[in-house]
Amino acid sequence: MSRVGGIKARVAVFADGDTIGAARAQEVLGTARQQGSFDHARVYLDVQRPGAWADQADWRSVHAGRGKNAADLLLTLDAMELALTGSFDCFVIASSDGDFAHLARRLREIGKRVVGIGEAKAPDGFRSACSLFVELGQKSAAAVSVQTLACSELDRQIRSIIAKHSKNGQGMALAQLGPKMHRQFGTRISEYPERTWRGYLSARPDLYDLDAKGTDAMVRFLPAGFAGSELADLA
Repeated sequence: MSRVGGIKARVAVFADGDTIGAARAQEVLGTARQQGSFDHARVYLDVQRPGAWADQADWRSVHAGRGKNAADLLLTLDAMELALTGSFDCFVIASSDGDFAHLARRLREIGKRVVGIGEAKAPDGFRSACSLFVELGQKSAAAVSVQTLACSELDRQIRSIIAKHSKNGQGMALAQLGPKMHRQFGTRISEYPERTWRGYLSARPDLYDLDAKGTDAMVRFLPAGFAGSELADLA
């Protein structure tokens, strides 16, 4: 279960009705529930031809018309509006369309966690743009994706810095992470999609526990998220 500052993350769910069938509706929501608490689930399609989506009571159907990419455009607009005006921490995007890679990257740039859900045909560009990608029908996909994040070189470096400067398990000051990462590894977070350390860390709640905003905010790594890495024995 994802948490932000110790509070259960608030999740918004968006489905591309052109590429995700209603038979997958509950599977998508099941993944969303693993991320936190959701009360916002929309599917974008031609409501005059809803098919089995009309029977999905947990979803709000949004009419996107019949034009080419109509569902994609409206879904993107609504997601960005909600990201900028709402209090959602995590965005679940259910689609097998690679065009949503742009949306995923932009959401992550402003500090949101993005979970992509799609079929095996979903292109690598969309998969890699998400914080986590879950392939429909693959029950262990979430666990595999989290493990991939945990073993990334940058995250191993972050973990080593936090471990070195943490006292009594309280973590280290977030304000000191950037300077120490740059001094030891030459890392500049401005070169990454999230552009800020808070954005990067908060997009990976399985790896880090981060205090709410403030001059004294601390960050800690979560040992369970790093299970299997060569740094697993560090405290």
